[in-house]
Amino acid sequence: MEKISRSSLLFCIVVLLISNFHGSVEAGNDVEDNEEDESWKTWGNKAATPEFDPPPDFTNMGFDQIQEEMAKRTFAPVVGFVKLRLGVNRSKDMVVDIAMKWTKVLRSGGLGVRFMAVDRSTVMFNMQNGKEVTELREFVLSQEEAYEVKIGKQEFRRPGDPPLDDVVDKLKQSKDDKDGGDGDSKNDVTKDEL
Repeated sequence: MEKISRSSLLFCIVVLLISNFHGSVEAGNDVEDNEEDESWKTWGNKAATPEFDPPPDFTNMGFDQIQEEMAKRTFAPVVGFVKLRLGVNRSKDMVVDIAMKWTKVLRSGGLGVRFMAVDRSTVMFNMQNGKEVTELREFVLSQEEAYEVKIGKQEFRRPGDPPLDDVVDKLKQSKDDKDGGDGDSKNDVTKDEL
């Protein structure tokens, strides 16, 4: 008798489990799965290749506009220099601090740029994505320490600023006036390398 009750008990449990499982499957048929979004539906498919972006019509553009359009299409790394305002006595540490500050600000803004101090009046930069060079140039020229940005053979200054050679000549002339005509002073800190 004891064996029959155990086997009948086991049989009842199996029947209950099967009936519960069958009931849950039937209940699942009433549920409609509409939670898939478009990205889920297209997941795993090959991405469409972008259309070729032909260059714009350069016939009605000036030289500066043509250069800016070409810079937008540059994907290669870019290297350049920033000439800091001349006539300001800076220590080596001050120039290093400027380079570090600019690097951190632009990296937090999503630009992969690294600035390095070269001498007391020059900072070098390298940028991984040349497509963002216009944004870099605008940032640097908005900094009060910067005077000029040189990217390749192009030099950029704020509108109205005189060329670098004019500024150097004025500084030499004012220094000559103070030194009594001796233009070869050994105290020129603008040429000290770091």
